[in-house]
Amino acid sequence: MARTPTPGPTQEERKKSRKLGALRALVPFVHPYRPLMIAAILALMITAMISLTLPLAVRRVIDNFGSGETELLDQYFVAALVIAALLALGTGLRYALVTRFGERVVADIRKAVFDRVIGMSPEFYEKIMTGEVLSRITTDTTVILSVIGSSVSIALRNLLIVTGGLVFMLLTSAKLAAMVLLIVPVVIVPILILGRRLRVMSRENQDWIAASSGNASESLGAVQTVQAFTNETASRAQFARLTESSYDAAQRRIKTRAVMTVIVIFLVFAGVVGVLWMGARDVRAGDMTPGALVQFVIYAVMVAGGVAALSEIWGELQRAAGATERLVELLNTTDSVKDPVDSAALPAPVAGRIAFENVQFAYPARPAAPALNGINLVINPGETIAFVGPSGAGKTTIIQLILRFYDPSSGRITLDGVDLREVARDVFRRSVALVPQDPVIFATSARENIRFGRPDATDAEIVIAAKAAAADTFISELPDGYDSYLGERGVMLSGGQKQRIAIARAILRDAPVLLLDEATSALDAESERAVQAAVDKLSADRTTLIVAHRLATVKKADRIVVMEAGQIIDTGTHDELVSKGGLYARLARLQFTDGMAAE
Repeated sequence: MARTPTPGPTQEERKKSRKLGALRALVPFVHPYRPLMIAAILALMITAMISLTLPLAVRRVIDNFGSGETELLDQYFVAALVIAALLALGTGLRYALVTRFGERVVADIRKAVFDRVIGMSPEFYEKIMTGEVLSRITTDTTVILSVIGSSVSIALRNLLIVTGGLVFMLLTSAKLAAMVLLIVPVVIVPILILGRRLRVMSRENQDWIAASSGNASESLGAVQTVQAFTNETASRAQFARLTESSYDAAQRRIKTRAVMTVIVIFLVFAGVVGVLWMGARDVRAGDMTPGALVQFVIYAVMVAGGVAALSEIWGELQRAAGATERLVELLNTTDSVKDPVDSAALPAPVAGRIAFENVQFAYPARPAAPALNGINLVINPGETIAFVGPSGAGKTTIIQLILRFYDPSSGRITLDGVDLREVARDVFRRSVALVPQDPVIFATSARENIRFGRPDATDAEIVIAAKAAAADTFISELPDGYDSYLGERGVMLSGGQKQRIAIARAILRDAPVLLLDEATSALDAESERAVQAAVDKLSADRTTLIVAHRLATVKKADRIVVMEAGQIIDTGTHDELVSKGGLYARLARLQFTDGMAAE
């Protein structure tokens, strides 16, 4: 079950991303909130300017400390308190604006990614695990939130402090400021070199986190099977291996960032010490006042601290760039099944005539093994067609192509004469109701699970659908009846009960086309008879396609289509096919004659 991380961008794409900046992909999400961003920047600029005035006040205090003018000294201290109050208010406002801005942007990113992946065809999920997708939506967006809601704000503030501090340093002492400027290139070089390595390491770290999330999701989703086959130890080992790989990648990133931080901080403060030494000599020589030296030192410390903070934030930005790349990969993923630019309209009302015209199809994961080979079939409105045959014959593939989960490799499928590829998927799917082989039960109440078939249905309609699917009795016996919570994946229900919920959902949808993929395979004989009666009544005035291995459920079909190796090898009624003595007759003999003999 273990999976390696999903392959990331190519080397060429990564170089391009470094050149252009992966974070530019966030611009479309930032653009709608420009007023909020501008307000946050203004608050940030104000607080930065207030911070830059503090050293000026300190200089005044020191230079006038021995003047004996107590009143003037008091005024300087009062001014310092006012500046501190303004700084506190501005910082609080900046935090509120920046945090709100970050949360808003990241919420939009999460919605955009989910909106994209929820509409992707099954081919997309053949290449990536849902746990990996969830990791990108949660973990990666959390990294981006940290940057937008905090790091970028801190970076801009420190950039302003560094810029303003350098200007005031030049005004205070051009000679000392020139020495500081000589140090800057020495500091920037390790930031650029190690920063690039940090970005690659951050991407690798996120990939391993996604892989471990995907592995955990898969194992926990099949926890009963894992325990039944006593594979807990192997599952633990797989998850531990992926988690340790993630930890090792994080350690490499942390070590690189720590080395960069050590180098930058040492170079910065070594420069400050050197500048302070020269300034002290100027004070002794009478070229500077003590207050001017203190003012310069404070600005130098502010600039040094700002540069050190920028080096820290640079690593965070590199990490966010890696996370952004992974999210953009999802947003830019091309779906093999696409809606037309201009959707064709279906006849109103939809009659339900389905036609397969020389349809060829192979699953993307198995291109050399055709699942359907030259299918030609017309299903008339209101007709009930059953598909039978051995496993792998292509029966379920028929259902998937009608729902347009995949497109045919060649040929076409039409609904009321309109090619499905010419119609938006959400348009024609409203005319289709599905009961899958493995029914999906959501972690909500029985009522809401049935209502999923038609969200605007009333409670009375839900009960009618449940009764028609022979589900009302067991639902009514649940602790809270229709309001009973069914647990994740319907863990509180038996297999047959899940299928009856799914059938009730399809009945409630009341669509002109009904697709039943092994819809009664998990039912006991009594429930199957009740559900079969409901299905017979339901299919009377709509086009119905039934996929079944149990031939007892298809004997009443208008036509039975026998499939083998992706081809239609025979069609007819139950009696006609039995009399021909082919594959269907052999299957019927095995199920009916041998079954009765076994009894």
